[in-house]
Amino acid sequence: MRTRLRERNTARTRRVLAELKGGALKAGQLLSTVEALFPQDPQDSWREALVSLQEQGGGLPFEQVEPVLGAELGPGWRQLFRSFTPEPAAAASIGQVHRAEWADGRPVAVKVQYPGVREALSADVRTLSVMSRLAALVARGLALPPLMAELRDRLVEELDYEHEARTQTRFRTAYADDARILVPEALHATPRVLVMDWLDGTPLAEVARSGTQQERDTAAALYQRFLVSGPGRAGLLHTDPHPGNFRMLPGDRLGVLDFGSSLELPGGMPSTFGRLLRALLDGDPDVVLARLREEGFVRPGARLDVAALVDYMAPFSVPARHERFRFSRDWLRGEFGRVNDPRNPDFGVALQLSLPPEHLFTHRVWLGMVGVLCQLEADVPVRAVLAEHLPGFSG
Repeated sequence: MRTRLRERNTARTRRVLAELKGGALKAGQLLSTVEALFPQDPQDSWREALVSLQEQGGGLPFEQVEPVLGAELGPGWRQLFRSFTPEPAAAASIGQVHRAEWADGRPVAVKVQYPGVREALSADVRTLSVMSRLAALVARGLALPPLMAELRDRLVEELDYEHEARTQTRFRTAYADDARILVPEALHATPRVLVMDWLDGTPLAEVARSGTQQERDTAAALYQRFLVSGPGRAGLLHTDPHPGNFRMLPGDRLGVLDFGSSLELPGGMPSTFGRLLRALLDGDPDVVLARLREEGFVRPGARLDVAALVDYMAPFSVPARHERFRFSRDWLRGEFGRVNDPRNPDFGVALQLSLPPEHLFTHRVWLGMVGVLCQLEADVPVRAVLAEHLPGFSG
């Protein structure tokens, strides 16, 4: 009876998730990066329901999005393409993707924004509420009002496909000489339509489900390197780490698809986290506390048990202690279950912390990256990557 009820609830959950659009889907995709933290069951119901968001199918009927193509590309928009497939190849949070051939014959992906999504996203108060609860779950003590304002601004920024095309071009230029990471060329953009080179490949979610250990390790290492190296190479932090934005390509290459969410870091990654991580590894409580106070992570006048804090931050610092680290769902679930258990004497220390809103997206990317590496159950190099790309980590 319990099994049948769980199966029925899972099917219902999948139907609801399949219909999500806009900010609600964006929030769900963020949740999917840490699916290991949700209730477990023998059939992996929550896992399958959340992971389904990473490769969202469906989309709107073509007659509903065709007016957007006409408004953005002109009434003769079909002449820009040698062929155009009306059925969507994929559906994302604020738009859907159609496969086509550009006028010169090259295969392209055409991302078309959903009609009315700007208005829906601006009014999506429930989404911000979901994100607030998520933020409280994974980082207690967040300054929620400014944090939510920052999230709202970033979501609105994603609605501008011309901005996304410029960001994509910057990443493509930065990784042009990288034999292992491929960023497709953005060929044409308007505010609501983006045309780019088509990328075939295996989604990371599929690699996590059925890849060999070597395939998962390779994908994880490239994924980690791209996210950590972006600020230093492109002056940008890619802030949407969910696996649906990444593909493994022939020749062990990583393809990156979506650049709608990014954070300007013209000086590269700030040394804040690198220096704090180094202090945590060195184990000097006075230095740890000094670093936290310098960056505004500790409220004025708050007293902290630094030893308890070091233990609380173990999910972020433990991998950095190793040349190679084996990420797993069991490890992530165990770490967060321990530090978020009210019976744990270290639990209260989190309530003394305050994550400034300007550090929101660095924290989001870091947490999302760790969650995806755990989905991949991967063994990857850590210390060398951090030493190369995280300022302050090497001292």
